[in-house]
Amino acid sequence: MLQYQAPIRDPEFLLFDLFRVQDTWAGIPSLQAFTPDLVRAVLEEAGRLAGNVVAPLNQSGDKEGARLEQGGVVTPQGFAAAFAALAEGGWLGLSGNPLYGGQGMPKALAGLIEEMFWAANTSLFLYGTLTVGAAICIEAHGTPEQQALYLPKLYAGEWTGVMALTESHAGSDLGLMRTRAEPQADGSYRVSGTKIFITSGDHDMASNIVHLVLARLPDAPPGTRGISLFIVPKFVPDAAGKPGPRNAFAPGALEHKMGIHGSATCVMNYDGATGYLLGAPHQGLAAMFTMMNYERLSVGLQGLGAGEIAGQQALRYARERLQGRGPVSERIATSDRAAAADPLIAHPDVRRMLLTVRALTEGGRAFGLMAGMALDRARHQQDAAAESRAELLTPVAKAFLTDRGFECAVMAQQVFGGHGFVREWGVEQLVRDARIAQIYEGTNGIQAMDFIGRKVLRDGGAVLYALLDELAPQPVAPAHAAVVADAFTRLRRVTSTLVTRSAAEPALPGAVATDYLDLVGYTLLGWLWGRMAALAPDDEFGAAKRQTADFFFARLMPRALALEASVLADQRSVAASMG
Repeated sequence: MLQYQAPIRDPEFLLFDLFRVQDTWAGIPSLQAFTPDLVRAVLEEAGRLAGNVVAPLNQSGDKEGARLEQGGVVTPQGFAAAFAALAEGGWLGLSGNPLYGGQGMPKALAGLIEEMFWAANTSLFLYGTLTVGAAICIEAHGTPEQQALYLPKLYAGEWTGVMALTESHAGSDLGLMRTRAEPQADGSYRVSGTKIFITSGDHDMASNIVHLVLARLPDAPPGTRGISLFIVPKFVPDAAGKPGPRNAFAPGALEHKMGIHGSATCVMNYDGATGYLLGAPHQGLAAMFTMMNYERLSVGLQGLGAGEIAGQQALRYARERLQGRGPVSERIATSDRAAAADPLIAHPDVRRMLLTVRALTEGGRAFGLMAGMALDRARHQQDAAAESRAELLTPVAKAFLTDRGFECAVMAQQVFGGHGFVREWGVEQLVRDARIAQIYEGTNGIQAMDFIGRKVLRDGGAVLYALLDELAPQPVAPAHAAVVADAFTRLRRVTSTLVTRSAAEPALPGAVATDYLDLVGYTLLGWLWGRMAALAPDDEFGAAKRQTADFFFARLMPRALALEASVLADQRSVAASMG
C-alpha cells in the first residue's frame, strides 16, 4: 500500500537557512506575520492532511477511477470528503488575495505545500490546482463584478475552475481552434464547440464548475491573434451569485488514460453555452497564459511530488526486503550478519538508485523554492528583475522537474524489481501518474523551445547572466566550489555560443532546446547543492545533506558535460530526412 509522510525538516531548512526567507518577508508588510513558528505549524498541518486524509485515497482512486454516469462525472469514493477537507481548511487559496478569501501566503511556502498534496494524491489535487489557476486568471483580467462573484467561491472551494483550450484537430497549435462565441444582446456570448483533454471538466465535488474557454468571435483575425477568453459556468449564477440554471454544455466522454484515473479528463461539448468575456476581445491567449504560467510551476511541483512519494516507497522497501549479500562493509552497517540474506539497501547499486532519487528530489525542491521566491519578490515588491527571473525559471521548473520526477519514479520502481511491476505495491501507479506531468501545459519540448527562444536568445542571455552573476559570489562548500565555478563558466560559454550561432542557424535552437534546458537545470542544481552542503547543520540531517551533495557532484553533475557536448555538436543530423 502506498504511504506518504510529508517532509517537514527539509522545507524548514530551505526556507530559513538556504534562502533566509525571513529577511525578505520582514520587508513586506503583508508577509511579516509568517514567522518560523507559524510556518512550521502550517507545514505540519498540511503534512498531516496530505498523509492521513488525501494519500489513503490514492490507490483506491486509481482502481475505481472517475466515471461518466447519466451525463455527469462521479469521482471515486472518498474524493468528495477529502476535497471538502482541502476546501474547508483554506488549502486551495493559499497564496490567494485575502480581499477575496485567500490566505495571502507567500508562494515560496505555498509551493512546498502544493508539493505535499501532489505527492499524496495527484488525481485528487488536480481538481484543486486548476481552481487556483482560474482564480488567478480572473483576478488578473476580470472586471470588478467578475472578481467579486467568482473569486470568493473559487478560493473557498465551493466552486472549482477549469481551463478549456485543446481541440482534437489542433493540439498545442491553438491558432487552429474552431470554437465560436456569438455576442448576445444582453452582453453575454453563446459559446459552441468541442474541447478535449479537459482536466476536471466535470465532477460531483462542488456546486458549480467555472470553465475558462478559449473561443473566436465572429470578427476574429486568423491565428492566435483572434482568440478570446470566456467565463462559462456550469450553472449560470443568478443576481445573488447562487448557481442558477444548468448551462448548455456537458461532458461527452472521459478519456481512457495511462494514469491519473481518479482525475476526470473530459471531452466537453459546448452547445451555445452562456459565456462572459474575460479580458479584452482577441486577447484571450495572453490572458490564459496568466493561468498557464501558474499551472506550469505547479505541474513542476507535481513532478517533484511524484519523485518524493516514489522515493519514500523505495527506501522503505529497500530497508525491509532481504535479497542476496552485499559487500561486507555495507553488511556490517545495515544487516543482521546471521541472517540468510541482507536487505536491499546493503547493495551499492540499490544505494545508487536511492541516492539519485534523493539528490534530484531534494535539489528539485530547492529549485522550486528559488522560483517561488522570485514570484514573491515580483508580486509583493513590484521587482521587475524578479519578474524576469520568474519568467526565466518557470519553463525550467516545469520541464526539468517533471522529467526528473518521472526518472525518479521509474528508478524507484526498479528498486522493487518484479514487485514494482504489479499493482499491489502501488509503485507502478506512481510511474503511470507521473508521466502526464511531462505533457501538461505544453509538452516539455515546447517548454524547452520557449525557454531557449523567448527567455534566453531574445535578450542575448541577459537575464540568465544576471542570475549567474548574483549566485556566483555566494559561498558554496569548499569541496564543491571548483565544480560549481566550472559549471557556471560552461553555461556562459555554451549560451554565448548559442546566441552567436543561432543568428546563422535558424534550426539550431529547436534542435538543442531540450539539452540546453537540462544543462541549465543541472547547473543550478549544482549551485543549490553546493550551498546546501555549506549551510547544513552539524546533526544527522546535515550529515545526510552533505553526503547527498557529495553523491550529486560525483555521479549526477557529470551529466552536464555530456549535455554541453550535445548542445555544441553539429546539429545538421537533426534535420536529416526521416523519410
